[in-house]
Amino acid sequence: MTSVTDDLPLAADFPKATVEDWRKLVDGVLKGAPFEKLVGKTYDGLKIEPLYPRAKGVAPVVGRPQAAPWQIIQRVDHPDAAAANAQALTDLENGATGLALVFAGGSGAHGFGLEPSADAVAKVLKDIYLDAGIGLELEIGPQSRMAAIHVAEYVKSAGLDPAACDIRFGLDPLAALAAWGHSPYSWEEIVPAVSGAIKGLAGLGFKGPFVSADGRVIHDAGGSEVQELAFVLTCGVAYLRAIEDAGIPLEAAQGMVYARLSADADQFLTMAKFRALRLLWARIETACGLTPKPLFIAADTAWRMLTQRDPYVNMLRATIATFAAGLAGANAITVLPHTLALGLPDPFARRVARNTQLLLLEESNLAKVSDPAAGAGGIETLTAQLCDAAWALFQESEKAGGAFATLQRGVFQSKVAAARKAREANIAKRRDVLTGASEFPNLQENEATVLRATPVALPPYGEQKYKFDPLPPIRLAEPFEALRDKSDAALKARGARPKVFLANLGTPADFTARATFAKSFFEAGGIEAVDSEGFADLAKLAAAFKASGAELACLCSSDKVYAEHAEAAAKALQTAGGRHIYLAGRPGEAEAALRAAGVTGFIFAGGDALATLQDAYHRMEQP
Repeated sequence: MTSVTDDLPLAADFPKATVEDWRKLVDGVLKGAPFEKLVGKTYDGLKIEPLYPRAKGVAPVVGRPQAAPWQIIQRVDHPDAAAANAQALTDLENGATGLALVFAGGSGAHGFGLEPSADAVAKVLKDIYLDAGIGLELEIGPQSRMAAIHVAEYVKSAGLDPAACDIRFGLDPLAALAAWGHSPYSWEEIVPAVSGAIKGLAGLGFKGPFVSADGRVIHDAGGSEVQELAFVLTCGVAYLRAIEDAGIPLEAAQGMVYARLSADADQFLTMAKFRALRLLWARIETACGLTPKPLFIAADTAWRMLTQRDPYVNMLRATIATFAAGLAGANAITVLPHTLALGLPDPFARRVARNTQLLLLEESNLAKVSDPAAGAGGIETLTAQLCDAAWALFQESEKAGGAFATLQRGVFQSKVAAARKAREANIAKRRDVLTGASEFPNLQENEATVLRATPVALPPYGEQKYKFDPLPPIRLAEPFEALRDKSDAALKARGARPKVFLANLGTPADFTARATFAKSFFEAGGIEAVDSEGFADLAKLAAAFKASGAELACLCSSDKVYAEHAEAAAKALQTAGGRHIYLAGRPGEAEAALRAAGVTGFIFAGGDALATLQDAYHRMEQP
């Protein structure tokens, strides 16, 4: 009887594939183009090769206990504490295993959040059994810092054992100050307040962790993976030092700090980032003379990737992000509801956010495998590259004097600004695609439903004594959404959107590809495309354009047809009243002649779509 462990030579009859054979095939497809064309780059300049061998001699990165699921965290951010309590109970009854109490003024509040009062805390936690194994995470800022004390007081007043409650208190002034760009206090003044709160909570019997090193502020501001990791390390070390200075042994302080990271739709980079953080933190623990223990990492699906337009695509983005963070060992994951960029999510959006995680855990069984990326050449290489680059930036921060001093000197801000500028340029050119916003828009989409609620207003937090460049959150789709808003305003005011007439020349085989491109291009800016049949008769073309009522026209056809008819077609459109005529495709050597014939712009893959669309609105606004 054959052993089940025997090798099965299924490929024995086929020649062994080699990298050299693959390169020959690739070179044939490239047709003389350099191989480097296939090498990608991250916003940190890290190279991503098209093919990697299996990584040998590597071990899985230790994260969650083996086969243990991550905590399914659900945001609780309704400004009405009673309504928030009802939402929380529904979430816990339907699969959530933890709650994130998001207080107004917190780094991840995004315009809403609970009131940081004792009364609001008592109302939102009513009938929730905190000692029954659920996770509780607090998202607070300097303005809402007393919420942590109120939660602790509520636990004691309810007669619960603090040690039996799984509460991450989320103290983190550095993240809030980084986003604001100012502070009323120096770091030397902040440290006693933070360490004092930690000592007080620990003295009451809470096991923590108490303070978070939050990389989301970097990610939300458009920063890179290396910058996010380095910021977490910098803040984490600053908090460790603060705890140690308060007289708490490092062995105890080790479990008092946890991390927060953003997970986005770049699956491999997200996985590599989470794995890298564990390795980097273990390196810090070793340098402190500690035996490394797995760092608790909480993940949020990324704010910056959310779109207001076609928000249902956000469900897919969140699924990929959750998949990546879960496989990379995140201990807790919060899925931002797909309508959060529009307002306060309704029950449907909250249910989808919850079920995204339940599907991946209960039906896809992702938690059954520990670090499946171990040994995968591409992800192992990315992990190592991120570790090296993030450690170098962390060292730069340490030399600058640590977290607060680094913010004062603008070390992180300047690097984030450069990454954001490069990212925004690629968004504008649609090299980085935002489906439903910058590409494949739907001008007939129905408006998503959100709840109406009045946000909690908090007083300003002290005077702006220490000022530095802020790191405010952004969403990458905002520039395109601003154009869609203009289109909606025109529709409301005039009963019609701005229009572009697709002046198709020749047969469908000639114009279909470029007409399809042009439709998506202009409608990404809210300019409705009016399609047409292919024209050979220029008089009919001019008449159809005039009848369309469009302010803009775009010639669409093949290069061959352009060479024969584009100039005449442009003149015919101009005679029919076309002041703003575009051509789909690169003009090449014919640009001067086409412009002389009346073509005012060219649209093509890799061009600055955002600038072209903004200019189109400017042209249409001219008398």
